[in-house]
Amino acid sequence: MIVLLYILPLLIGWGLDLLLGDPQWMPHPVVGFGKMIAYGEKRLNKGAHRKLKGALLTLFLVALVFVATWALLHFTSCIPADSLDFLLFALHFSLKILIIFWCLAGTTLIREVRQTFMAVDRSLEEGRKQVARIVGRDTSELSAQEIRTAALETLAENLSDGVIAPLFWFAIGGVPGMLTYKLVNTLDSMIGYKTDRYKDFGCFAARLDDVANYIPARITAFLMVLASGRLSLLKFVAKYGSQHASPNSGYPEAALAGILNCRFGGPHTYFGQLFDKPFIGENDRLLTTEDMQVAVRINRIVECVAILLIVFVYSIIPMILIAI
Repeated sequence: MIVLLYILPLLIGWGLDLLLGDPQWMPHPVVGFGKMIAYGEKRLNKGAHRKLKGALLTLFLVALVFVATWALLHFTSCIPADSLDFLLFALHFSLKILIIFWCLAGTTLIREVRQTFMAVDRSLEEGRKQVARIVGRDTSELSAQEIRTAALETLAENLSDGVIAPLFWFAIGGVPGMLTYKLVNTLDSMIGYKTDRYKDFGCFAARLDDVANYIPARITAFLMVLASGRLSLLKFVAKYGSQHASPNSGYPEAALAGILNCRFGGPHTYFGQLFDKPFIGENDRLLTTEDMQVAVRINRIVECVAILLIVFVYSIIPMILIAI
């Protein structure tokens, strides 16, 4: 039964992400999250006590999403005994698959990165427009090298935020935990910046995202190094991972920089403000399409290993419980 309720929806949801990515025609909960966050930010991010207001909004939305998802799955969960029970079970099963599919974002980012490399090979302006779809920084004056660097940095970070972290929170808190993590990540991406507008209001959301990604980011980096077959790169990750402005993003970025023997980081412009980020790595060589292909292959291997680990854990737990 545990295979049917946990492992099979996970495998199907992951398979759908591999095949479809995020279809533009399909509604996505992140859009709804974004509207709720924007609504709350517009009305609360003013006047005094902005840190407190931002914290309260974040906690309210986290509780709302977790409880609503848990309640929906709980009330549709039953063992099929008649036609009505079977319909409820089918709805429960389908909801799990759909939410897992929504929460995994590996394929779409890989497609965007591939398209960025192809676009910048055609023209610098086309590359700038394409990479602007996946990064928050100002892309209007990026060089071809900076465009490729930005795309690969985002690919590494997304492997943690868009794949491994959702899977980690699925393993910890099931589908409700997975979807709630997605909300936390959306909060950070919308209000977790250190700009004049968000530095107070989004402070709690940014810290919560740091906590939610602390373990997954380090798991991601380890799995990336493992996938490369060069465990000696763990020293490189340990050296550069902590030098990133983010307490987490530096680890998967450092892993990829070590694998590719290149340099990431440096100053970037966000919302008109310049942020002087430290460099990750020392070899400031030109990046190529072959580097992108290596990065994509590493991503896919890490995804497969993570899925296998969760399947193993969920398969072994029932045997341990029976033995006890």
